[in-house]
Amino acid sequence: MEAIIDFFTDVPTWFRSMILIGGIVIFWIAEGILPLFSFQYKKFRHAGINLFFTMTTAIIGFGLAGVLLLASNWVSTNEFGLLYLVEMPLWAQVVVGVLLLDCIGAYFIHWTEHKVKWMWKFHLVHHSDTTVDVTTGLRHHPGETVFRITFTILAVIVVGAPIGIVMLYQSLSVLFAHITHANINMPPKMDRALSFVFVTPNMHKVHHHYTQPLTDTNYGNIFSIWDRIFGTFASVEDTSSLKYGIDTHMDPAENDRLGNLLGIPFQPYRTPEGKLEIKDTGKKVASSS
Repeated sequence: MEAIIDFFTDVPTWFRSMILIGGIVIFWIAEGILPLFSFQYKKFRHAGINLFFTMTTAIIGFGLAGVLLLASNWVSTNEFGLLYLVEMPLWAQVVVGVLLLDCIGAYFIHWTEHKVKWMWKFHLVHHSDTTVDVTTGLRHHPGETVFRITFTILAVIVVGAPIGIVMLYQSLSVLFAHITHANINMPPKMDRALSFVFVTPNMHKVHHHYTQPLTDTNYGNIFSIWDRIFGTFASVEDTSSLKYGIDTHMDPAENDRLGNLLGIPFQPYRTPEGKLEIKDTGKKVASSS
C-alpha cells in the first residue's frame, strides 16, 4: 500500500493521460462490440462536442491543481482533518480517505447541483446528452467543473487527505466516469451484485433517464453506498425503458450545437409541462416512461 501511495504522490503525467485517453479508446471499442443501446447518431460528431468539454475540464483542472496541492500539503503538515482524529494504519487511511473524498467531493456536489436551480443550469449540459456513451462522462460545462473542483478542495480540507490519496481518488474517479457512462451491456446479475458497493453502468444510466423521479436518483460517482445510505438509490428492471436526455431540452438541434450548450446556464429556466414533482427515491422501479 505504501508503494501505491508513493506512486500517486508523484504520479507521472503519462499515467493520468493513459487513464483519460486510454479509457475512452477502450470503452469506445467495447461499445461497438457489446452495446446497451443501438444508437443511430453521428458518433464522431457527438464525440467531438463532448471531447471539447473534456478539454475544458482538463484545462481548468490543471489551472486549479496548485490550489488543490496547497490545500493537501497544508492539512498534511498541520495534521488537520478527519483522518487525524483516530490513528489508523495506512490501508485504512486510504480506504476512509477515498470514501470520504467521494462522498463530499462527488456525491454531495452532484446532489447539490440537482437541488439549486442556478447550479442545475450548469449541470444540465451533462444531462442534455440524449445518446449517453463513454464520451459523456466528462461532458461538463466549464462552470460546473469549477463547482466540482471547489468541492474537491473542500473535501481535501475536511478529510485531511494527503496528495497521494487525492491523486489515487482522482484517477479512480476518471476511470469510473468512463465505465459508468459507456454504452456497454453489462450482464444484469453482475451489474446488480457490484452495485451494492460500486456505481455500475446500469445504475448510473437510470440517473440519465429524461424525467423525474429517476433523474434525481443515483448521484454516486465511485461508491453506490452513499445513494443507499441517503435514500437516493433507484433501479430499473428493464434498461430498455430508459430514455436519455432531459425533458426541458429534448430538441436534438439544441443539444448538438456547442454554442447553445455553453449558453444554457444563462438562458431562462425551463419547466416542462406535466413535470413530475414527486421525489420517490430508494425504491426499485419496474419501468418508467
